Amino acid sequence: DKVMVCLAGGKDSYGLLDVLRNLQQRAPINFSIVAVNLDQKQPGFPADVLPRYLTEQGVDFHIENQDTYSIVTQLIPAGKTMCSLCSRLRRGILYRVAGELGATKIALGHHRDDMVVTLLMNMFFGSRLKGMPPKLVSDDGKHTVIRPLAYVAESDLERWAAHRQFPIIPCTLCGSQDNLQRVQVKKMIHAWEKQYPGRIDNMATAMGNITLSHLMDRNLFPFTTIKPTGVANPAGDKAFDEDDAEACATPTADAAGSGAQPIQFHRD
Repeated sequence: DKVMVCLAGGKDSYGLLDVLRNLQQRAPINFSIVAVNLDQKQPGFPADVLPRYLTEQGVDFHIENQDTYSIVTQLIPAGKTMCSLCSRLRRGILYRVAGELGATKIALGHHRDDMVVTLLMNMFFGSRLKGMPPKLVSDDGKHTVIRPLAYVAESDLERWAAHRQFPIIPCTLCGSQDNLQRVQVKKMIHAWEKQYPGRIDNMATAMGNITLSHLMDRNLFPFTTIKPTGVANPAGDKAFDEDDAEACATPTADAAGSGAQPIQFHRD
């Protein structure tokens, strides 16, 4: 494999590159790494930071210069969210570059918290139960995209970035837009995590622990046409089982680790 690591200059992509380089030394498989940065010509972007860092680290890299900033600012009215258009432009360019470089994998730096936020955003604003998979094939069938940090907490990446002293580049285009839906949802789940430690991890785990028969997608589970078979189900009728008190109990921040009784959730 030739892994193209998409490096934006934030803690996540730096951490991703660091993890893959360490894995490269120990993994029982051989793969090469090329770091790719898309310079979108944002005003004030320090174009010298990443080339200098990558050269010092001895990492093969490619800087792709594309003025997507001008396109986005021309098409999106002032005060409106730029993320959707910016993301589509960036994705198309990175797919093209991956083909030109002969990369067999495109590695992105999304972490566990990103996965949960995306799930909730699709539910809240898109009426869809959809998240981000750790691995996918692009719509054109040509590229494999991987998210090696899918199970890594953002707080761990923050601590690792501080420990490694990465030369962080802030996102001046969209990262400062406090009204973004993603920013608001992220604040919400972090508030939940503070009140009920472990909630983010529970939500992330739930994304891989799905019971289709208890949802409402007729295409995945045609519940409107099911009929009794007369054959007993060894697992029983889960629809009317009482909640497992232990499984549904979440400790408060004060109670966590103190031996206090957890909050219990009961049916009305």
